[in-house]
Amino acid sequence: MTSEFGPLKASIEQALAERVNQSSTIAPSLLDAMRYALLGGGKRLRPLFTLVTAESLGVDVRLAMPAACAIEMVHSYSLVHDDLPAMDNDDLRHGKPSTHKAFGEWTAILAGDALLTLAFETLCDLEGVTPDVQIACVKLLASGSGWQGMVGGQTYDMHLASAGETIASIDELKALHAAKTGVLIRTSVELGARVAGASAEESKELGQFADGIGLGFQIMDDVLDVTASTEILGKPAGSDVRENKQTFVTFLGVEGAKREALRVLGAAESNLDRVLRNSSRLKALGRTAVIREF
Repeated sequence: MTSEFGPLKASIEQALAERVNQSSTIAPSLLDAMRYALLGGGKRLRPLFTLVTAESLGVDVRLAMPAACAIEMVHSYSLVHDDLPAMDNDDLRHGKPSTHKAFGEWTAILAGDALLTLAFETLCDLEGVTPDVQIACVKLLASGSGWQGMVGGQTYDMHLASAGETIASIDELKALHAAKTGVLIRTSVELGARVAGASAEESKELGQFADGIGLGFQIMDDVLDVTASTEILGKPAGSDVRENKQTFVTFLGVEGAKREALRVLGAAESNLDRVLRNSSRLKALGRTAVIREF
């Protein structure tokens, strides 16, 4: 993460830590696993997109912090479940053992469940917004993370893997990742917009910028899986090749995929210029998400 967003990232880390600074007489190991999964590292891109979007629309980022924390909790829960043996079966996350390796499978499953529900509890703590905006934010998060969004995309991916099927075209691959990965980035931006008082239509237009960033992020993820090391990535490198997954590198090659990532980034920035008067910070964050080394 560039130094430009370092202070904002630090404020997110503090807010997340405060949300899980609790104790339990009946399930202390569950809270330990939740903290391990939530506070164990990561780029914090999604909450940053929420805060920077709100900031770009003239709102104090503190107002949007509950929404930023909520989206990161959903993301963290999804990684815990994705790493499970029944899913991607990854033993490493953020350079350390995955949650199920550190705490056992059943604890990891329940920690993911608890982070998901805590996300909606946290989202209810939005202040300075109308009840209609609160409800709109809850619906955005539920839709983006549920069967129509992230969970639906993961289901499609798992179905392909279990059936031994391959993706036939790059358009099909884009549709898969728009649901599995891109939708939470879009939701992050739309949450920030709604907290800042943007209309549903304005939020949708900003979401189109986020769609491009989400696609560019995934394309670069596929490139890094081939070109970067496990030590740099903090997760197993080369897993896509080992599992014979269809990726953007499969269809375009490494250099072609890099060019496509830059192309969709440029298109996303053009969309943003039509919506925001001052788009420099959001553009900078978008470039950070796409042009990266891990």
